[in-house]
Amino acid sequence: MTDESTFEVTDCAIIGRTYEEYLAMFGLEPAELEGRRVLDCPSGVASFVATATDRGVDAVGADVVYRWSPDDLADRCREDRESVAEQLAEKTHLFEWSYYDSPTDRRRYLERASERFLEDYPDGREAGRYVPAALPSLPFAEGSFSLVLSAHFLFLYDDRFDYEFHLEAIRELARVATDEVRVYPLQGLDAEPSDHLEGSITTLETEGYEPAIESVPFEFQSGSTEMLVLRL
Repeated sequence: MTDESTFEVTDCAIIGRTYEEYLAMFGLEPAELEGRRVLDCPSGVASFVATATDRGVDAVGADVVYRWSPDDLADRCREDRESVAEQLAEKTHLFEWSYYDSPTDRRRYLERASERFLEDYPDGREAGRYVPAALPSLPFAEGSFSLVLSAHFLFLYDDRFDYEFHLEAIRELARVATDEVRVYPLQGLDAEPSDHLEGSITTLETEGYEPAIESVPFEFQSGSTEMLVLRL
């Protein structure tokens, strides 16, 4: 029996989001990506890198799952996608439906994102667009990217990764960025503000960073309307 009051994920779900969803989640306009090198970490099976590349953006994805073969990753992401889609249909009350029309529409987005990724993954991995890596240690030189995006990992899984992990991960994302880091969402799977957020912001401020919480034009998990922006 599932808990109707929360969205349940046994491990870190390997599902994807589209380029368009990324723009909304991170409050970005397409023009803001032009001429910038962008890192998506952890990128999972999102289609952001593939679509951004098609549009002339120098985009790279980093994720531990890129150690997997295309077939193994395809099997796992489709399994997770269906599991998530089933819960969405059962627990519609936990979500806001202004961006997506219905659970069926949300499933379409999941499919479109992951299938576009899987199409691009074999060649993209060979071309260096998909780099196997796991926070809090990335195989990139300092200042390798102008903009770093991190979606649906930090703060979301705050019941599995402690405060020190979050702080080290954010510092690492900042190390490889020159302009800014954006992290979304700032709530855990229980839809409550992450227990690690306030402490992370305080520590980052004492270390000379300029963290800010900013609103975004996107909400799916109820209340998840803000991102953390770290300007460097």
